[in-house]
Amino acid sequence: MARILIALGGNALGNSPQEQQEMIENAAPSLVGLIRQGHEIIISHGNGPQVGMINLAFETASKYTDKIPKFQLPECTAMSQGYIGFHLQKGIKKELRKENMPWKVASVITQVIVDKNDEAFKNPTKPIGSFYTEEESKKMMKEDSSLIMKEDSGRGYRQLVASPKPVGIVERESILNLLDDEFIVIACGGGGIPVVLDDNGDYKSVPAVIDKDFASAKLAELVNADYLFILTAVDRVAINFGKPNQKELVDMSIDEAIKYCNEGQFAPGSMLPKVQAAMNFVSSKNGRKAIIASLENAPLAMSGESGTTIY
Repeated sequence: MARILIALGGNALGNSPQEQQEMIENAAPSLVGLIRQGHEIIISHGNGPQVGMINLAFETASKYTDKIPKFQLPECTAMSQGYIGFHLQKGIKKELRKENMPWKVASVITQVIVDKNDEAFKNPTKPIGSFYTEEESKKMMKEDSSLIMKEDSGRGYRQLVASPKPVGIVERESILNLLDDEFIVIACGGGGIPVVLDDNGDYKSVPAVIDKDFASAKLAELVNADYLFILTAVDRVAINFGKPNQKELVDMSIDEAIKYCNEGQFAPGSMLPKVQAAMNFVSSKNGRKAIIASLENAPLAMSGESGTTIY
């Protein structure tokens, strides 16, 4: 039996609660299929569209009534973890009942530790929230000196936040205890809620976004997983993507992955962080493997019939 961390993309979960529940129920057979093979699974997920909607809803509502405050990014991330976890629990439990399998499912609102001295805090690059005019953005920055606003692709000005690397998981022991009690655990949603240690030794949340794939790789490392599955829209990683000489990769060594990354084979906003996260996990301990595959063919990836294995 292998312990597998499965990272689901936020865009694979739909754009409304109804669509999300339907897509999760369609995905559940593939996830439960890995358990049927005798494996133990932990699930992480993205939250890009979902946390954006939550942030926008509170931001818009707060403009019209003082009864609704504007919520900060850490709280919005926590909300997204809760409602996506709720839908995942329902969908997976429904499939488990159908298959007469005794596993239980639980979501853990997860805080992910980042280094307060991470260089990313000096150069925020991740746009979040609504679009504003230049005049509005200047007024907002004058009222709140911590805000950094920048023009985004000709559509207006948006707030920029840092994207630091994860270094630890606050709820690691709770997750391990649930795994030992035969729970399917859902954790690190949206990359987790970024926290730093303050001078008193307490965790303090920070307005930042942790890449979901890097957080998933760190979680997989800390719970001693054997495999990291990064599930996406394609069956395999490809080099020379979109060109006549495009080639899908069945497997890829760390050395080959480094070479392809240096060649610019993988798009920075899409496949590159997935490959880099896979490399981080595989490098953390001998014998670990990462697989980048499509959600629907996840069970086939264990036998090499689908997906790209990084070793």
